Amino acid sequence: MPQAVPLAIAGFGLVGRRHAEAIAQCGTAALVAVIEPEPAAQDAARALGCAVYADLDAFLAAGGAAGLILATPNPLHVAQGLRAVAAGCPVLVEKPIATRAEDAVQLIAAAEQAGVPLLVGHHRRYNPIIQAAQEAIARGDLGETRAVQATCWFYKPDAYFDIADWRKRPGAGPVAVNLVHDIDLLRHLCGEVVSLRAVAAPARRGYENEDLSSAILTFANGAIGTVSVSDSIAAPWSWEMTAREHPIYPPTSESCYMIGGSRGALSLPDLRLWHHGAGEPDWWAPISATSLMRAATDPLVNQIAHFTDVIAHGATPLVSGREGLRTLEVIEAMQLSAAEGRDIALQPAAPREVAQAG
Repeated sequence: MPQAVPLAIAGFGLVGRRHAEAIAQCGTAALVAVIEPEPAAQDAARALGCAVYADLDAFLAAGGAAGLILATPNPLHVAQGLRAVAAGCPVLVEKPIATRAEDAVQLIAAAEQAGVPLLVGHHRRYNPIIQAAQEAIARGDLGETRAVQATCWFYKPDAYFDIADWRKRPGAGPVAVNLVHDIDLLRHLCGEVVSLRAVAAPARRGYENEDLSSAILTFANGAIGTVSVSDSIAAPWSWEMTAREHPIYPPTSESCYMIGGSRGALSLPDLRLWHHGAGEPDWWAPISATSLMRAATDPLVNQIAHFTDVIAHGATPLVSGREGLRTLEVIEAMQLSAAEGRDIALQPAAPREVAQAG
């Protein structure tokens, strides 16, 4: 058996503990350290038998891990990522990579200049459902992609916000915290977003961020997308409640994405592919669905396995810092559009800015 790659987790809250569970299920990784300032979370980490550090600098000085997972609050990602990169430690940073694209550029430049791997935790790309959908689109099963609809509606209880005050602050609303996952998948499946128009509503609970936002996206291939997100709507239409990735969410049989093409359509995550039969598409002709086959594996475990492959064998990151930046730029454009009430055009790509940073 190959030797397990030793990993550390910074931040042992809801997401950090999920990463710990994934590491325990991944045969190529071992959790050796947790960085966490809160005493109760430190006790939970010690129960797993790993070393515990109160701050990141103490961990980096001690060494002992081949890679670091940053599951800390979003505003800390860049500063902590920069310290890890400076220490030569590969980083898997939870999404979003930063709260501002200009800060993400700084982290990406530092990682590239140091030759240190930087991955972003858009774990849904590792889901076999998404991999099967991408293969179907690439095969031409849908013909030319024309439109996509994505719904991200759920209700977060008050306790979710009360236990972590940063969740009430600007940059921690459902657009940045939740829809960033959906935008990343739309980019992955449908291509780059070149322009958008968004609207948003302030949180009805009085927080400093939005609790509802919708946008119309235009993709480079001419497809048009509509997306809607809210963390204050009681509904079954979100990836969490339809994809069965995490048992904490009650599963439903609904879908939350629909991708429409010139020859067929695909709903996700149920992977139902719709066609009008063997002939040309015709709304008067019968239409039926075929359920595509896919494996049943945990995307978080798959992401950990990939991270260890990057560290141990030099594999190319599936979701690089640049990919995380491009998704963040779309999210940032949505926030700007909603604030200023205008269309936003996105630049074709960001590598030039990254290369000039630092």
